[in-house]
Amino acid sequence: MPMTIKPCLWTLTLLCGAASLHAAPVTEPAAAQSAPAGAATAVPGEAAAADPAWILPRLAQPVPARTDFVEVRGSALLKAPLRLSGEYRRPDAATLVREVRAPYAETTTIRAGAKPGQGEVSIVRPNKPAKRFSLARAPELVALQASFGALLGGDRALLEQHYRLAAEGTRRQWTISLTPKDAGLAARVREIVLLGRDDELRCIETRPARGSEQQRTLLASAARAAANVADASQLAALCRGHGAAR
Repeated sequence: MPMTIKPCLWTLTLLCGAASLHAAPVTEPAAAQSAPAGAATAVPGEAAAADPAWILPRLAQPVPARTDFVEVRGSALLKAPLRLSGEYRRPDAATLVREVRAPYAETTTIRAGAKPGQGEVSIVRPNKPAKRFSLARAPELVALQASFGALLGGDRALLEQHYRLAAEGTRRQWTISLTPKDAGLAARVREIVLLGRDDELRCIETRPARGSEQQRTLLASAARAAANVADASQLAALCRGHGAAR
């Protein structure tokens, strides 16, 4: 019987996390660079409308890579949102690691196989036996595994095989919404929103198909800025790019 992973909303964050490191520099069109003083320009680069075709290549990352994260999960069962912090690592193109350091220690590793759907997930906690299972036993992770390669490779066409994409904002401050096409994933996750500024992915908001228990994960500079922030509205502001610049 296939293994069912209860809405593991962190899984896309795990697959996206490494994309929040340094990205390719922004290059303005030559015509804009050489325009004479006083001449009108059509649209300054940072004010141009956000477009997945512009954003995604800038999120592509070589390996190895790593980034800090701060994750906040809401739940009707908790008096206050659960806050986790740690680091994502991508040691090679086929492996992604999510290391939770507080308030408990846990390391989750996804290793992709040679073909889509193949691979292994391992979960390790101190002083406990490691839990391991095949990706084939967790169908909801298969689409996420494929998305991992597409996002970190800047491959819009491959990403669009699994999600409908919609961008808002400008190149200076943008969002990309990913709506799952896979019925199994869509039954659990209504929408994943990537929020960024310039060439940096700062935050991922995962919205469940049912209920309002949204998960917010701050990455890279936003996660570092959130180290001593507890107020939910301040965390949301950092997530949406209104905090201090890098």
